[in-house]
Amino acid sequence: MPKALITGITGQDGSYLAELLLGKGYEVVGMLRRSSTVNFERIDHIEDDITLAQGDLIDGASMVNVLREHQPDEIYNLAAQSFVQTSFGQPVLTGEITALGVTRLLDAIRMVSPDARFYQASSSEMFGEAQEVPQTEATPFHPRSPYGVAKVYGHWITVNYRESYDMHASSGILFNHESPRRGTEFVTRKVTKAAARIHAGLQDKLLLGNLEAQRDWGHARDYVDAMWRMLQQDTPDDYVICTGQTHTVQRLCEVAFGVLDLDWEKYVGVDPSFYRPAEVDLLVGDASKAKATLGWEPKVSFEQLVTEMVEADVARLGS
Repeated sequence: MPKALITGITGQDGSYLAELLLGKGYEVVGMLRRSSTVNFERIDHIEDDITLAQGDLIDGASMVNVLREHQPDEIYNLAAQSFVQTSFGQPVLTGEITALGVTRLLDAIRMVSPDARFYQASSSEMFGEAQEVPQTEATPFHPRSPYGVAKVYGHWITVNYRESYDMHASSGILFNHESPRRGTEFVTRKVTKAAARIHAGLQDKLLLGNLEAQRDWGHARDYVDAMWRMLQQDTPDDYVICTGQTHTVQRLCEVAFGVLDLDWEKYVGVDPSFYRPAEVDLLVGDASKAKATLGWEPKVSFEQLVTEMVEADVARLGS
């Protein structure tokens, strides 16, 4: 039975990846940082099927201990300070976790589990002010937030350890991927939750930032399958994972409110305070390499994704 270690297992991607690996017969170990309040909501249905271990990307020794105790065959680094807006207010913390945390983990792997296969969660935010459309693995990075900068560091340090120490280390440059498990601070979930609450008479208005910002949105369930496929390859590499289709925040609102037969324009307003200090206007990827090498393609459409999220938020209000 292969064994996988997932950092950030209580997050959206960690929970879907854990489900996928359990279904494939893996023993799954999830790394958690010690906290007075840990949210197990996303993994409570599989908690009895996984092993939880305490570790923190800020503490290299803790990761050495986790690796020594569990000796995983595959390691998926999904832990990060992952909210772009927060990174402007906490740039140093974002760098400690999202950038240097990758180095600490890679160095622990180099010392303890050099034969383990490693996956790094890179991000389309690394492209930022994109130098070309669509973005591929060869597109230059121009990050527009402390989060994007930290992800660029994490991406290149992964390449460096792969080339310097012959580690099986791959990065997935994932474009925006959502689900009903998405945190409420992210715009997709903010919109679907508001639509459900407005429909139920619990909220009157939704204020957003830039409605013209365009993103390539896919389903997290599809994207964790791509992560797994990367670590099954003989040769490690980096892959753009995306749908190749772009939608505006306005279109997101149209679809989400339309699921409940609501006119989004009656309820959605713009608050300039939600604009980023440096905006990323258009991100859309080209996953041709992942399709050709990994045999991966997204299965869930944008409309299906948003509908699933809205229906889940409506169901939560009824529970």
